[in-house]
Amino acid sequence: MQEQERTGKSPRAQSRVGLRDIAEALGISQTAVSFAINDKPGVSDETKRNVKEMARKLGWTPTYAAQALGSSRTMTVGFAPSRSADDYQTESFMLHFMAGAQLALSRKGYGLLFSPCTSLDEEIQVYRDWARRKRVDAVVLVDLRSNDPRPRLLRELGMPAVLAGGPDPDDIVPSLSIDDSRTMESVLVHLSLLGHQRIAYLSGDSHLDYCMERTKAFESFTSTRGLGPLWVEFTDFDVNKAVAITQRLLVEEEPPTAFIFESETLAAASIRVITEVCVRQSELSGKDGGRRYPYNMPATVSFEDSFICRSLYPSVTAVHRDAGEYGTLVAKLLLKSLSGRPVSGNRKVLTPQLIIRESTRLAAAD
Repeated sequence: MQEQERTGKSPRAQSRVGLRDIAEALGISQTAVSFAINDKPGVSDETKRNVKEMARKLGWTPTYAAQALGSSRTMTVGFAPSRSADDYQTESFMLHFMAGAQLALSRKGYGLLFSPCTSLDEEIQVYRDWARRKRVDAVVLVDLRSNDPRPRLLRELGMPAVLAGGPDPDDIVPSLSIDDSRTMESVLVHLSLLGHQRIAYLSGDSHLDYCMERTKAFESFTSTRGLGPLWVEFTDFDVNKAVAITQRLLVEEEPPTAFIFESETLAAASIRVITEVCVRQSELSGKDGGRRYPYNMPATVSFEDSFICRSLYPSVTAVHRDAGEYGTLVAKLLLKSLSGRPVSGNRKVLTPQLIIRESTRLAAAD
């Protein structure tokens, strides 16, 4: 009584609202409430709606420990991409992707366990360790490779997964992918309409499926249109290698009039070299002779968009995709699988948009 007089609330009102309170308010069993809250089969859609509405009215919120104990789940999704540490410092796509995934997961009480790896072998070992310790309920895969061992391994470990990218050729892991072939076509249409015939594509890693899909689209389009000479060079996402390739191509007898870069960091590093060459050519051409910087620059396009592309001069034409939304959609697909609903196959989502900026508006083909 003294406690109630001091706080103005009854001991019951101060205690945390539980599933029992929801069950008593609706006149149903606590088990039915648990099934409804966790979107499990066994109760009707109407019951699920009523339970969730009552939970909101009573101010119920899930308790991590109770969820994990009651469902034998960790309420955690694993994410262990094998990439270099520099990728997370210089490229924004993956960070926005993770933020979007976490947004969707947190709404269902899940957390994202991020464990970056430096190699495929390390990534595989992380999955084995997670399965042995029952550390996560499922994983998100990225960067599908040719003859990728991860989908088959995860099936053997009994660990649900979804793939951002793909599709998985063995159809083991369902996936959501971005239409890269159509995107490459839109880039090349833009460049060819500007009169560019000699185009260089500085790709990423020849073992990654999306790099190879873009490469095939590049080769198919340019062959059909009769463009050339052409260059496809793999950089392994190494900016130093990209710079060296760019320098080599610029001194060709007929150098490229346009460059396509796999990422904004490759583009930024290479544009510095391109600028130096073009400024020097402007100085040598004399006050009135020839096209001067930046109008004598080859056109440049980045397959990733970020503030880097907007901030450079000339600003860089880039392929824009909403990485946060992509992460959210991938996480929702995984949550659907974890809820017991059937998930299969591959769907293409988020057709990217080509943002045209100065790097192709100012540059003209020879």
